[in-house]
Amino acid sequence: MTPLDKPTADEAPAADTEVTKAAFLEAFGGVRGMVETTVPGLVFVLSYTVNRDIHVSAIAALCLSALMALLRLARRDTLKHAFSGVFGVAIGAVFAMMSGDAKNFYLPGMLYTLGLAVTYLVSSAAGWPLLGLILGPLFRENLSWRTRNPGRKAAYTKASYAWGLVLLAKSAITFPIYFWGDATQLGWLRVALGIPPFLLCVYLTWIFLAKAPAPIDVIAEMEAEEERERAAEAAAKAAEARQAAGEG
Repeated sequence: MTPLDKPTADEAPAADTEVTKAAFLEAFGGVRGMVETTVPGLVFVLSYTVNRDIHVSAIAALCLSALMALLRLARRDTLKHAFSGVFGVAIGAVFAMMSGDAKNFYLPGMLYTLGLAVTYLVSSAAGWPLLGLILGPLFRENLSWRTRNPGRKAAYTKASYAWGLVLLAKSAITFPIYFWGDATQLGWLRVALGIPPFLLCVYLTWIFLAKAPAPIDVIAEMEAEEERERAAEAAAKAAEARQAAGEG
């Protein structure tokens, strides 16, 4: 690469920013993913507030979630985002209809949030921050942040602690309403706490990673090593051919 080929100081951060944005969208589903996780719960609480029918409300939420998944499939989006929402809504619908308690529509999601909070905190304390395991492959660094990039490991640890604490706070707010409030109160609270904590976590993650060292592209390193090996093999074969021609 000649000096003219090298990215400028302005171009390099811009490229890193685009990579970071792409990784975040892939990992968290983007704005559309946030909407898809919030709207079915909104439909459920709206329907239940009006008709007080658990079955109708649960089926309406499930149908809407399935429709959004089909739209994702039609657009050939990532399958995990297409089916994760449907799976979560389906479990909540089954819980609510089988128990006859509308609050149980939200219980699986609440348990998932609590479990995820604990996982973030425990993994950070153990030196294997969950966010690094999620984002590492998307940044093409895999686990290099653990052994070769201590500044990046520290950023992933801080970000994972932030996710864990925010989600734990969310659980601390919602579980008392589950036990002592009614379904309508819980539903509206879940809707209100759907997107803002997520945006806060993503923002904090962005801040921590923006101040961290750049990821080590281990995929590029492996590709370069393979290219060197192929070049060495080709050179060895060429030398053997020349030697054979000289002997002949």
